[in-house]
Amino acid sequence: MAERNGSVQPDKRIHFRVGINLGDVIVEEQDIFGDGVNVAARLEALAEPGEIRVSRVVRDQVRDRLDYTFEDLGEQHVKNIARPIRVYALRADALADPLALSAPVAPPVSQPVAPRLSIVVLPFANLSNDPEQQYFADGITEDVTTDLSRIPHMIVISRNTAFAYQGKRVDTKQIGRELGVRYVLEGSVRRAGSQLRVSAQLIDAATDAHLWAERVDRDTSDLFALQDEITSRIANALGVELIAAEAARSSEHPDVLDYILRGRAAWNKGPTRDNYAQAISLFERALTLDPRSVDARTWLGYALAVRVTNLMSGSAAADMARAEELIGQVLAASPRSALARYAKGQVLRWQGRCEEAIPEYETALDLNRNLVSALNGLGWSKLHAGSMDEVIPLQEQAIRLSPRDPRIAFWYQLIGTAHLLQSRTGEAIVWLEKARSAVPAISGTRSNLAAAYALSGALDRGATELAEARPLRGDGSLSVGQ
Repeated sequence: MAERNGSVQPDKRIHFRVGINLGDVIVEEQDIFGDGVNVAARLEALAEPGEIRVSRVVRDQVRDRLDYTFEDLGEQHVKNIARPIRVYALRADALADPLALSAPVAPPVSQPVAPRLSIVVLPFANLSNDPEQQYFADGITEDVTTDLSRIPHMIVISRNTAFAYQGKRVDTKQIGRELGVRYVLEGSVRRAGSQLRVSAQLIDAATDAHLWAERVDRDTSDLFALQDEITSRIANALGVELIAAEAARSSEHPDVLDYILRGRAAWNKGPTRDNYAQAISLFERALTLDPRSVDARTWLGYALAVRVTNLMSGSAAADMARAEELIGQVLAASPRSALARYAKGQVLRWQGRCEEAIPEYETALDLNRNLVSALNGLGWSKLHAGSMDEVIPLQEQAIRLSPRDPRIAFWYQLIGTAHLLQSRTGEAIVWLEKARSAVPAISGTRSNLAAAYALSGALDRGATELAEARPLRGDGSLSVGQ
């Protein structure tokens, strides 16, 4: 009305008086009753034309959320209300600027920008008929909160704050504003007999858009192991989704973290030469911006080492030498960096020091149980160290924890290679074909599959795979089980 009145003749202007109260009301057919309504009516009567008057409870609810100053008019005695009412006024002159007011009750105000990679895990709902199962839903909530906090740069609202919303109907946008987060994770647990279903959804708090959803169905034979598996699976999937969402946000002047997030998003697109090159270039730019950045050194060293061990580098010796230098610097400053420990394992494995690589991978997993790539590195090292029986279970664990992982082809490949080296040619072919279907451009998969086809008597198919394998490796050489 303030905006309208500014553009019409004085005798055509309309001035409202508004009274606002917060309280219980009684709804009966087409009418409402109660002190909540009566106090609002009395506040309206006290207001001047064009003015808003509110009760104390309203002022207390909005005082830190709206960019307006309410004038304290003290306690007022009004008709038919036994107790005095503390009254606050929002004067007409405070509302005169139409740019400052789009709605009389809730003017829009600028909100602080939520930190990147900030999230709250709302308490998972127990949809089981048995309320005693709430403990399991709460356990999932707490474990997911803990696992997400291990993701570098992730800001996770504490469980105590998150559990304040338990059992309440909540608005995602409101939660985002109240807690200052970009993302909200909500979920549910349903148990029927020996079957369990856990569902989770990732929501953009600013837009209320659903970005990702996951559903896990399992048998409840071992609840503790199941809880670990489900929470790790959710955390792994979320790590990929959140990095992609953050990298997609435009930034006119990227900083170190922007480049790291973009590099990680490129890395997560899958193991190809182009994706690796793009990621490494972005990590290089982050390091150029801040040569002292431990995070930039970590991600760059990690990427260089993995590119070499995955046989997708055209300058393997130089890449690995630089990776070794960077990782050494990181571990000197941050010896508990799980990613750096994993990268050091890659360096040692490439150098043929598999026995020394094994404790590095194991330490990485102790520091971050969701670092599933370390399970693959540990498996390769176990294979070369002669502990063949441990190889396949490690890869199966990785697949359970991250069944949609962009690197899953390497896990399939290692399972196939283990079968191949133990003369289970048919099973080797099944797994190596799965690896090839997932990512066709892995030279080790192609060369191992060529060997498996040849051993099975399919020489033509073996020759075809061999021809496909050679150009995929930078130096043109081939090996079984790299």
